[in-house]
Amino acid sequence: MTTPTLVIMAKQPAVGRTKTRLCPPLTPVEAVALYEALLRDTIMLAASLEGIQLAIAVTPPEAVDAFQHISPPGTLLLPVAGRDIGDCLNLVLGRLLATGSAPAIAMNSDGPTLPADYLRQAVARLNDVDVVLGPSEDGGYYLIGMSQPQPGLFVDVEWSSERVTAQTLARADAMGLRVAVLPPWYDVDTVHDLGRLQADLASLPVGALPHTRRFFARSSQNV
Repeated sequence: MTTPTLVIMAKQPAVGRTKTRLCPPLTPVEAVALYEALLRDTIMLAASLEGIQLAIAVTPPEAVDAFQHISPPGTLLLPVAGRDIGDCLNLVLGRLLATGSAPAIAMNSDGPTLPADYLRQAVARLNDVDVVLGPSEDGGYYLIGMSQPQPGLFVDVEWSSERVTAQTLARADAMGLRVAVLPPWYDVDTVHDLGRLQADLASLPVGALPHTRRFFARSSQNV
């Protein structure tokens, strides 16, 4: 296997459009600050893996320059504009996979508590399967990887619903693809997720997730 690409699917933070399900208890400004912290710590997580090419897919495309200052040297910044997350995933993975034989893995931008070993498992499993999927506890997925473009996986999926993983697995089965499913993890989308995030921070080493810790230290909210 040649060097795989790990691409973080990111959006430009915007007050009133970012993490709105967390308002309240967070204010719209705090929701943006939290997303920025999660994004920075997710980038740190991905960059800590050896033997991968780090990339960040940025929506909207004109926000690419804003990501320059938070991206490690050598990071690929990929502008992407799609109708929905499925379209963005298809465009980004298709572009990366069209450049050679190396696999590509896309992950969410707000999951820095994800165990790094799950990412390593994703890379390793692509040696013997067509698709690797990391299901989220809310029914979506936090990660999808493949060695060849599979545009059919992104068709007829109810994005942002609890049926995303089930429908994706059904599509893969219909296409005859071999799939490896990783352990489930969670996204930070609800007040319950915020509480879990804080609990995880308390159990992680003090130096872990520095940006997220800084957010909670400064936030006026105790969720």
